[in-house]
Amino acid sequence: MIKASWEKLTLDFKLPSGTSRGILTQKDSWIISIWNDVLPNCIGKGEASIIKTLSPDWNEHFEIKVNDICENIINYITSGGLEKLNQYPSIQLALETALLDLKNGGNSIIFPSDFVSKSAPIPINGLIWMGDKAFMKSQIENKINTGFNCIKLKIGAIDFNTELQILKDIRSNYSSADIELRVDANGAFSPTEALTKLNAIAQFDLHSIEQPIKAGQFDEMAELCSKTPLPIALDEELIGLTDLKEKETLLYKINPHYIILKPSLIGGFKGTDEWISLARKQNIDWWITSALESNIGLNAIAQYTFTKNNSLPQGLGTGGLFTNNTPSNLGVENGELKLLAK
Repeated sequence: MIKASWEKLTLDFKLPSGTSRGILTQKDSWIISIWNDVLPNCIGKGEASIIKTLSPDWNEHFEIKVNDICENIINYITSGGLEKLNQYPSIQLALETALLDLKNGGNSIIFPSDFVSKSAPIPINGLIWMGDKAFMKSQIENKINTGFNCIKLKIGAIDFNTELQILKDIRSNYSSADIELRVDANGAFSPTEALTKLNAIAQFDLHSIEQPIKAGQFDEMAELCSKTPLPIALDEELIGLTDLKEKETLLYKINPHYIILKPSLIGGFKGTDEWISLARKQNIDWWITSALESNIGLNAIAQYTFTKNNSLPQGLGTGGLFTNNTPSNLGVENGELKLLAK
């Protein structure tokens, strides 16, 4: 008989991490364990990771829902059971991960591949967190010195002219052939100012900008995508959509250059597969991004990402943000994420 349990994990950031939605010092995850009582020592684990300012499934009753699922696990893992959790994408991902882990022996192997068996790498971008100019510059230098050739900067929380100067400083030392630059505004620009700001940053030969204006402004985002001087990637715009037709309509209406896929926020692996299929039909490119998961969730998302054979640098974390992360042999070498030898 299949059984399940959960435990709450509160992760502490090594440094306060700034986004346009505020400063993060902690975040919570719920780790779900699933096992068959015939083999009680073979346990599959999955992570329901929550960012309270962003996750569509977060509410004060979240933990009650997790407990109910674990007490009635059979109802949620039988045919069609996960569909009952469309409003809980982080839990969908946790259950998908735990079940695949259990199926593959309970050794944190979620998607067998060369990533797992041969330490094949995944190219990733180096993430630069918001802060004052000196803090951001020190992060940039560190990423470049450790082998990253694609860097993503969070923008929109400090003075825009200071952000322009940071981009200018990077380009004065590194051409686009040396360093690919992505920026993520997290919806920080207003629709009236967005095009002007995009024109200002486009001079620095950027790869793309993520979510320049807040999600839900479909007409404004569609117009911006049609006029922008640099490629736009949708991120928060995808969160909360569960109906396949609604997803298709969104992509057709806005017609972005890229979409950013966070499995914890868009329906787990199944939801991510749906977005990839729709994007391919409309010739929209994409990459996959983690969302501050512990190493349990990051490991699962990384293994899934490898199977998609996407050559773009992915937005996966490195596992290094937290002081109390879960054990892992994930590591980064020369701007690539891989499973290091134990």
